[in-house]
Amino acid sequence: MTTIARVETFLVAPRWLFVRVETESGIVGWGEATCEGRSETVRTAVEQLSELLIGRDALRIEDHWQVMTKGSFYRGGPILASAVAGLDQALWDIAGKRYGAPVHQLLGGPVRDRIRVYGWVGGDEPSEVRDHIAARVESGLTAVKMNASGRMSPLASVAELDEVVARVAAAREVLGDHRDVAVDFHGRFTLANARRVAPLLEPFRPFFLEEPVVPENSHLIGEFVRSTTTPVSTGERLYNRQEFLPVLQAGIAVAQPDLSHAGGITEVRKIAALAETYDVQLAPHCPLGPIALAACLQVGFATPNYLIQEQSIGIHYNLGAEVLDYCVDQQPLTFVDGYVQRLTAPGLGIEIDEQAVRAADKRGHAWRSPMFRHPDGSYAEW
Repeated sequence: MTTIARVETFLVAPRWLFVRVETESGIVGWGEATCEGRSETVRTAVEQLSELLIGRDALRIEDHWQVMTKGSFYRGGPILASAVAGLDQALWDIAGKRYGAPVHQLLGGPVRDRIRVYGWVGGDEPSEVRDHIAARVESGLTAVKMNASGRMSPLASVAELDEVVARVAAAREVLGDHRDVAVDFHGRFTLANARRVAPLLEPFRPFFLEEPVVPENSHLIGEFVRSTTTPVSTGERLYNRQEFLPVLQAGIAVAQPDLSHAGGITEVRKIAALAETYDVQLAPHCPLGPIALAACLQVGFATPNYLIQEQSIGIHYNLGAEVLDYCVDQQPLTFVDGYVQRLTAPGLGIEIDEQAVRAADKRGHAWRSPMFRHPDGSYAEW
């Protein structure tokens, strides 16, 4: 009844890769394997992994995850982990629909009835920051995240540091004392710059400081943690428990795995359990589409140490389509007073508009990551 018959992928605007898995009995599960700027490569990986799934029981989710992640001599990395993630989400969606229950019920049942969400805000100047945050507050959000800066010199000038401080100060002015602003360093800072600016931001009480060093320099994050009293977060470019372990040991406060990069629901649940042993909260990275968001929320409703959820409605990347455009019913993923209510429909809890997805795939997309260079022409970290 739940034998996997077909696996399809859809490259849809603005920059997402959807995965559709269908069983012989007609149950359809959806996942999101988006890897921003590399989704065409992931698409090929999904096609290869589907060879391991077709003809097998969709309900053997853990077994499939083990085979997909460990069944080849070369393992890991963002491409494979993203491909596994999309397939894993789809299998959980199928399981929920097969048993007539939302995925969080299959994960042990709800521990909360709503999840707080935050949105990204842009603006290079303090006045723009104020306007963008005011619009987010007007939409009902109680928390936002902003980039600390654009490109940064390896050793920042006084002016560069002051610009970071001015923008965060503007955010705090609009938000007041009862809303939160997270500041994303986005791996653009050297450790020296990050350590210099963190104490300057402490008077504005950031919710957390995100990705102060690039993931390949995770061995340095402990030095940053010790340089500030502000909670530190990282994890959007870490793909399994083994990669999270050193940063957890280094003292981060918030872990941010991406359910479309870090092996899907199966692996992120394990990352959450590991994080809990270090008194670390979970706030999954998700500037992506509706399927990834729904998968995050299903984990959140069943996970005790779940702090808040990123969502990308209105983000500047969403050109050509918005998060809710591929949903038959937008209501489950709308937020009220800064929260999303518990999803109750079977599976991931949303219904995908398959006709819209197939039409969008015909148009496709070719989104690529922006590139930055310093004034001297050298490459700047992204």
